[in-house]
Amino acid sequence: MRRIALTAALVAAGTLGAHAEEGMWTFDHFPTQAVKKTYDFAADQAWLDHARLSSVRLAGGCSASFVSAHGLVQTNHHCAHSCIEQLSTAQKDFIASGYLASKQEDEIKCPEIEVNQLVGISDVTARITAATQGKADAAFAQALKAEKAAIAKECSGDDANLRCDVVELYQGGVYDLYKYRRYQDVRLVFAPEMDIAFFGGDPDNFEFPRYDLDVSYVRVYQDDKPLDTSANFFPYAKGEPQDGELVFTVGHPGHTDRQDTVSELTYQRDVAIPRFLIYGSEMRGMLTQFSAESAEHARIANGLLFGIENSLKARKGHFRALVDSQIIPNHVKGEAELSKKVGSDPKLKKAYDGAVSDIAKVMAAFRAKSDRYVFTEGGYGFRSDLYSFARGLVRHAEESKKPNAERLQEYTDSAFPALKQRLLSTAPVYPELDKATLTFTLTKLRENLGPDDAFVKKVFGSKSPKQLAEELVDGSKLADLDKRKALLDADPATIAADPDPMLAFFRLIDSDLRAVRKDYEDNVDAPLQKAHAEIAKARFKAEGTSVYPDATFTLRISYGAIKGYDQAKGHVDPLTRIGGAFTRATGAAPFALPQSWLEAKDKLDLGKVFDIASTNDIIGGNSGSPLINKKGEVVGLIFDGNIQSLGGDFGYDGATNRAVSVSTGALKEALDKIYHADRIVKELSE
Repeated sequence: MRRIALTAALVAAGTLGAHAEEGMWTFDHFPTQAVKKTYDFAADQAWLDHARLSSVRLAGGCSASFVSAHGLVQTNHHCAHSCIEQLSTAQKDFIASGYLASKQEDEIKCPEIEVNQLVGISDVTARITAATQGKADAAFAQALKAEKAAIAKECSGDDANLRCDVVELYQGGVYDLYKYRRYQDVRLVFAPEMDIAFFGGDPDNFEFPRYDLDVSYVRVYQDDKPLDTSANFFPYAKGEPQDGELVFTVGHPGHTDRQDTVSELTYQRDVAIPRFLIYGSEMRGMLTQFSAESAEHARIANGLLFGIENSLKARKGHFRALVDSQIIPNHVKGEAELSKKVGSDPKLKKAYDGAVSDIAKVMAAFRAKSDRYVFTEGGYGFRSDLYSFARGLVRHAEESKKPNAERLQEYTDSAFPALKQRLLSTAPVYPELDKATLTFTLTKLRENLGPDDAFVKKVFGSKSPKQLAEELVDGSKLADLDKRKALLDADPATIAADPDPMLAFFRLIDSDLRAVRKDYEDNVDAPLQKAHAEIAKARFKAEGTSVYPDATFTLRISYGAIKGYDQAKGHVDPLTRIGGAFTRATGAAPFALPQSWLEAKDKLDLGKVFDIASTNDIIGGNSGSPLINKKGEVVGLIFDGNIQSLGGDFGYDGATNRAVSVSTGALKEALDKIYHADRIVKELSE
């Protein structure tokens, strides 16, 4: 779910005009007049507030929304995949067979899902600016971290049910405080079979026409009762979606780079994306081989393999966008034009030009050492559930002794409940998969840093990656939830003395990892934030805040229309029909319909709309977003974008970029006539 075209920075610089539907807008700067001008509809504050409070975030990286008065939440199957997988066993594989809670007591708690509802936004830029004024590098990073922690602590207090995040918008030009109501009692209600939730598999991923029922329903509970959401939820639309209809998406786009500088984009093109394509392809191969070894291996690796394949296809699109399109040349032009546009203010021009130059220097320096960060603290290294437990437990013991403002961000009072939920998860740990992923990532660590590197020698000693992984996983007792509970409540000395090999291993390397993280935060992240704040000042001087900020996994709203598009093969209609799924089915994976669908075919309205293409500006993280009409009714559930939209980290092209959703009419049709989910159908009809 990505976009290709111009960046917001270019639009702000005045080189070209934005397409009408471009923009992932914050709720406090929604372009009401632009929507009214194009579609003759003005969203008032009450409409916006209702949309905000009816929409929620899954803290693991997806969007969702309340769709009933009783805490029922609609999201994608692939967003709840981890829950469905964690609740499955070799005897009851809910990924393959689907799941239906026929009555309320059958709704099963998800081990790790956290739902966040945005209840307040406030500007804290002045506080951040005052705290960081005159500081640079490490001093800037420390002051920024401390002030953000203080603001979040003041916001949430000692209430674990509140989550407060200080969010950087315009890459540091604005800081807003987002206050969420946090819910961690989330229970699975319904999920269809994987064969229809991901019908077409990887070949159809990021394509259109589509025939997917990518949906799951979960329910939020409070005090062991379904949450009362009667004041704020999106009812299902009673009519069919129409070509040309005005629609909105309300969700949490994860990350875009539309305001990045040329040096940052060339780093993505030359270093970051090629590195992932190699790493991801090799991991896919490893997981494919692992899955082929047995049916149980295939079951437990399904989620990881799905995620890697999805990421690979998306990153290939990003790479093509940066290599083959005019994105980078347009950025070069845009930077020059913005510099010229603010040239009447010599001080501002000097700051802007200096900031662009500073970012180029930071990125050049980071190129030489990025492997060390990426393969240790940056997400590519040490992939293992047991290792994650060890890291969380050891660091919690250390960080909890510090003042809140001095802790690593994820251990602050406001943030730690999310990590605590993961540390105390009831989800099963699969040692064979843990050994496979840890062996792979240890191999990549040694390969990229070299066998003679001091840290690599410290990690391995005389062992091979496979030997080390087996020793750590087979010897660890951290899969035992009771042991993790005891260690989480234990004093630091107890954890420091625990002989568990995974804990001992992490204690051995933690000082090295902390040094890598500190170097990144002080010498890469901090100067980039400081420089981007200067660029934002120039952008505000040129255009004010009429340009939307890059995505930050915070709640945004986009508008557009249900609309087809033209491509080399001809015109693509924006609506598919249920009957098309049966025509497309071959009987062989990934185009095999579930038996439940084949048996129910004669009962279905085959002419009912199945999937929808619309011009809404979305990105990864928007998965699970509701597609709503101007009445505030749900007409669809976002689950993907088309192939033309890949690369949308960098911009938006309204001619061909399309968001893809499943129609709520198709959802009710399937719930009623295929799955006989009478309780859910009744609830959605109230």
